[in-house]
Amino acid sequence: MGISTHASVVTMPETGQPYPSIVTFLSRRFPAIPRDVWEMRISEGKVLDEHSRPVTLETPYTPLKRIFYFREVTIEPSIPFSENILFQDDDILVACKPHFLPVTPGGRYVHECLLNRLRRSTGNEDLAPLHRIDRETAGIVLFSVNKRSRGLYGRLFMEGRVEKTYGALAVCSPSQQPASWEVADRIERGEPWFRMKSVPGMINARSAVTLEDVRGDTGRFVLRPHTGKTHQLRVHMSGLGFGILNDRYYPELQTEREDNFATPLQLVAQALRFRDPLTGRVREFASERPLLWNTSTIQPENSSSNNTEQRSNREIKILQ
Repeated sequence: MGISTHASVVTMPETGQPYPSIVTFLSRRFPAIPRDVWEMRISEGKVLDEHSRPVTLETPYTPLKRIFYFREVTIEPSIPFSENILFQDDDILVACKPHFLPVTPGGRYVHECLLNRLRRSTGNEDLAPLHRIDRETAGIVLFSVNKRSRGLYGRLFMEGRVEKTYGALAVCSPSQQPASWEVADRIERGEPWFRMKSVPGMINARSAVTLEDVRGDTGRFVLRPHTGKTHQLRVHMSGLGFGILNDRYYPELQTEREDNFATPLQLVAQALRFRDPLTGRVREFASERPLLWNTSTIQPENSSSNNTEQRSNREIKILQ
């Protein structure tokens, strides 16, 4: 049994009356966890309110109040790859994450996440990620080391003042010439809930996509997201007809199965660049994790050349 030593938090949203019970809310919010499990956790004092007091089965639902709980998993998979710390000072830590390792606890993962690995290796319980990348994606993640300066660095991401560069390999027609695209659309949750989709409406996601080279039916891309929506680059690449190699969600959802460590998603967060809010200096950090571009035998899981989706909801500009 894996049990987190740090609490996770969920906020009770505004909803119509009569309000649900807290156990009903938790069961609906986390459908993978049976209701009787939530009842047991509450009875054992493992669910807390904002004042660290145990929630009971009779505690009333209160909109906009937070509930704290500790993630539990029966069997936690082991990720056989290591992270690297690229830089650390009194305010930030820069780590390079391997494929398959989540940044924070989620799903089947409690201890096997970048945050908790770094807490153990550094002894710093105040570490907090300033942004996220997908579990399937490798590359650079920036952490706050102390609470005093956390807000200053957090605002860099909130205000779009961090330049992020990704590398990707994707399915590509052999006749495709190098080109660049600016993609702007609206991304929201789809079905199932963990898969994102482009929908009509106000734009909330923007990416710059550049195809640098083509070898056979594989293209090498440089991606620069200007916003930070979940799965943004994967959705935008799929929408352009360039499905990233070994993507199990886009353009089509693959059958659920155990991770195949031999076929990682070919997407790497390669660089971060920003002006330090404390010193005013420009800081840049780069990952050395490679794509499989120079590997003679690439066996993608999504090798179909028909990787196209409806583009009517996208504003796409081709830059020659």
